[in-house]
Amino acid sequence: MKIKKKQPMTLLEIMIVIFIIGIIGSVIGYNMKGSLEEGKAFKSEQGSKQVYDILTLEMAKGGKIDDIVDNPEKYLQLSGFAKNPKKLLQDGWGKDYLIERNGEDDLYVVSDNYLKYRSKKTPIDFDELRQTLPWMACPDTNALSTNQ
Repeated sequence: MKIKKKQPMTLLEIMIVIFIIGIIGSVIGYNMKGSLEEGKAFKSEQGSKQVYDILTLEMAKGGKIDDIVDNPEKYLQLSGFAKNPKKLLQDGWGKDYLIERNGEDDLYVVSDNYLKYRSKKTPIDFDELRQTLPWMACPDTNALSTNQ
């Protein structure tokens, strides 16, 4: 029986393997960027809803709406629901939510970055937004959809 000597890998074979790994890595990285943006949008939706709910509860406890709009961090801290109110008041992109008064006894908790992200995909239909995310459908943000 003849023993065959094992051939070492050539430099060309190593370069081809590295090239293929690089292509696979770039495809995965490109796909993850979209996923990260969607994750930031989801965090913004859920975070704004949470802030809205907590601040609405504080209004129901007797907090004045003007005080809540002026100092939401204080009311988030008082509620006991937020461990880190400063972080809770930031959207998925790390920017602060805009908290504005909606009539006599309601609030808007708006993320401009979320609305910009959403308007890149499709133009924002504010009637639909009022149905799906009513706490974020601030009239002042209507200009955003026309500017984009």
